[in-house]
Amino acid sequence: MTNPTPQARRPADVYFFATCVVDQFFPDAGMDAITLLERQGIRVHFPEDQTCCGQPAYSSGFEEEARRVAAQQLTLFPNDWPVVVPSGSCAGMMKHHYPTLFAADPARKALAEKLSARVYELTQFLVEVLDFKPQDCGSPCTVVLHTSCSARREMGVHLTGHKLLGELAQVTVARQEHEAECCGFGGTFSIKQPEISGAMVEDKVKALKATGAERVVSADCGCLMNILGHAAWRDKQEGRAPSLPGEHIASFLLRRSGGEQ
Repeated sequence: MTNPTPQARRPADVYFFATCVVDQFFPDAGMDAITLLERQGIRVHFPEDQTCCGQPAYSSGFEEEARRVAAQQLTLFPNDWPVVVPSGSCAGMMKHHYPTLFAADPARKALAEKLSARVYELTQFLVEVLDFKPQDCGSPCTVVLHTSCSARREMGVHLTGHKLLGELAQVTVARQEHEAECCGFGGTFSIKQPEISGAMVEDKVKALKATGAERVVSADCGCLMNILGHAAWRDKQEGRAPSLPGEHIASFLLRRSGGEQ
């Protein structure tokens, strides 16, 4: 289960932490997430000096480098507003690892703990704070949800992702075999261990396609980049049309609920 939220009431303002992958490769997902929040009457604030959360260095064992990157984020959210992150892995880093990362630095540890208490993954925030119940304006379709390892095991937001999709009356959510297994991305893991990563994503793509779903939806763009990229490469190798479309859950929810993208 996700951790209890500290918000006792619906906030008027939130900060939005976009993440590197969204910023560089999936900007539309970030804009769609912001639009979803704004349509719920939330004022969204985007600190322009935000960079990486520090997870790539941290998960590779470079804690000092991760500290330098993470320290730049600690002062970007001065008001006591929730910090909404469209990625379970980045949210998990900020919420669960920042206090540990700064354990030997009392001043920064205090900042990290205050920030940690305000960090929400997007679907978690929509469900647990806003009680968002999207009205489905689309035609019948079948989708399959993929949740990143960090999102599932650190944030528990596979539950909120499934809940949001389950609210859509015309959407059938298929279950993939080995749903809890990694897609093989793992940030720098896919670079350091390309053969293993490639085998893992091959299995994941096969499992997703076997559901018969029309598209894959995920709240983590790193996984989407890996899964969709491998599927497109395999389609090209075998000379067929694209066989596995996909998108961030923010884009899917916005489109299904009649919002402008």
